[in-house]
Amino acid sequence: MKLNIAVLPGDGIGPEIMEQAIKVLDAIANKFGHDFKYSKAICGAEAIEMVGNPFPQNTYKICMKADAVLFAAVGDPRYDNDPEAKIRPEQGLLEMRRKLGLYANIRPVVTFECLHDRSPLKENILRDTNFVVIRELIGGMYFGKKYQDNYKAYDTDVYTRPEIERILKTAFELAQKRKHHLTVVDKANIMASSRLWRQIAKEMENNYPCVKTDYMFIDNASMRVITEPRFFDVIVTENTFGDILTDETSCITGSMGLQPSASLGLHTPLFEPVHGSWPQATGKNIANPIAQILSAAMLIEHFGLTDEGALLRNAVEGSLKEKVRTPDIQVYGGANYGTTQVGDWIANYIVDN
Repeated sequence: MKLNIAVLPGDGIGPEIMEQAIKVLDAIANKFGHDFKYSKAICGAEAIEMVGNPFPQNTYKICMKADAVLFAAVGDPRYDNDPEAKIRPEQGLLEMRRKLGLYANIRPVVTFECLHDRSPLKENILRDTNFVVIRELIGGMYFGKKYQDNYKAYDTDVYTRPEIERILKTAFELAQKRKHHLTVVDKANIMASSRLWRQIAKEMENNYPCVKTDYMFIDNASMRVITEPRFFDVIVTENTFGDILTDETSCITGSMGLQPSASLGLHTPLFEPVHGSWPQATGKNIANPIAQILSAAMLIEHFGLTDEGALLRNAVEGSLKEKVRTPDIQVYGGANYGTTQVGDWIANYIVDN
């Protein structure tokens, strides 16, 4: 198979972890006879410094011409610590989602048995956790009308019926392929936008009779993903709630460095780790590349390369079992493996198996 992949390393540890994902993809391509081509593009703080725009037009064109986008992370303390900054790296991420029409963010939450000790949850709660959070990605407060002065500020949470219907359709269809259980998370007791979400979800239930659908307020859901994670199969929610909920669920596995995601929609699909740019670790060879590598696995599986994805996932699990791990998940007294060494081990596993 031929794939043209737009590569956006971004800021901080992005280039380091992206290098490992490309290394692993090349190992897959060589073993299975595929042709993966990479088109690198700038975004985030790097793009602001170079051209004054966190998501330049040329980067957009590269993404639109590609079959898929492999993205790392954006963010820089120079902008985080300046409340008056008019342009920020994260604005590029929002613009990329908007221009590519990426309305559905898919985040699997799956644990590794050999890392149960790294999770803040007790093993009897954690064991066999396997669910997916689907977050609406280009609506709600993040994209609604905003205002701020020295006295007043507001963000407008706006959703339309078509926006809600398409993300719910994605969620119902995924639930049909899994354990036939969908949880719609909202705040319908308080927010008008949530009441519309719940109204439309109830209308659509009849179209998916094999799916058990339940409804949960965001505060209750935030508690139960920690206290009863096995209750869930597929969760669907709006943008702001989804952002908070997926950051919370990323800790279940024991490290944000383990969780990949996909963003799907109208144009080129995008695959990225859920963590940020961690600028403090830049250049230190300590960043965990596994979430980036598993994002690459989601990318090739999206195009039907299931055997390739399975081998890549086996390689990742093998590295964890053999304790070839970066410091964030290494056992006490374990060997010191850096970002590059973990990537090398996983790539070599693919070559040898």
